[in-house]
Amino acid sequence: MLALDAAARAQQMPAGALYVVATPIGNVADSSLRALHILDIADAVAAEDTRNSQQLLARLGLDRRRDWIACHQHNEREAAARVIERLAAGARVAYVSDAGTPGISDPGARLVAAVRAAGHRVIPMPGPSAVATALSAAGFDGTAFHFAGFLPTSREARLKAIRTLAPLDASLVFYEAPHRIADSLAALEEALGATRRIVIARELTKLHEQIFAGTLAEARDWLGADANHARGEFVLVIEAAPPGATDDADLDRLLKPLLAALPLSRATKVACEISGLHRKAVYARALALRGTADDDQADAADGD
Repeated sequence: MLALDAAARAQQMPAGALYVVATPIGNVADSSLRALHILDIADAVAAEDTRNSQQLLARLGLDRRRDWIACHQHNEREAAARVIERLAAGARVAYVSDAGTPGISDPGARLVAAVRAAGHRVIPMPGPSAVATALSAAGFDGTAFHFAGFLPTSREARLKAIRTLAPLDASLVFYEAPHRIADSLAALEEALGATRRIVIARELTKLHEQIFAGTLAEARDWLGADANHARGEFVLVIEAAPPGATDDADLDRLLKPLLAALPLSRATKVACEISGLHRKAVYARALALRGTADDDQADAADGD
């Protein structure tokens, strides 16, 4: 351990640079040695919530006097100007969000862009990330994933967002809060179907960490089985869409008027361009719809 600490302190930490520092998402023991070193020697710390970060540094034994700069979603542009001023004077500035890696569903992107545009170095200090932590425990095949942050608050907007992502050949990753977890799971089941698999990671790295794996229908039952299951912070990981999977209801609404006005191949092409879905899946659905329409017409003719 002493050798690792010495190795961290022996590394070059250039002055006049912004250090983007990942901090623990729950367990303070997940702090990296490099993060501890830069937080120890930084001339200033920019933080999403200065009080929260001051408490963290105190727990880590790094509570010496230093300059603090509040940098959150409501003042990020203004705070960037203060950070750049400090960097121009040769200071080392560390930026931390409330937990995890800055810039991932947290402030930080505008600060990084402004610092780089001003000609200063941006040095990432990798470490805890709720997204990566949940994915590592999900066990789904494939390497692709799509992180969408928090789902919209209204029911219709939430369903629309999920249905847009439904056909992706990638695991879907969302964050969710305790007061919305039931609504989000219900929307996921409605939009994706009861048999789609999900991993719910609750309170990752904390004392009451819990990881559930099962179908969306089973997830609904799991959530309702114990009031404690709805407490804490959540990361939801949903398996990628099976090959050729589509949301038939949305696709039908798109295809039906196209098939009424265009030949099958042309209607399929236009639907693919609008939806971004794979041609094979769209063509198969178009064939099925045309067959249904032909059957309806035949039934009508038989009744005349």
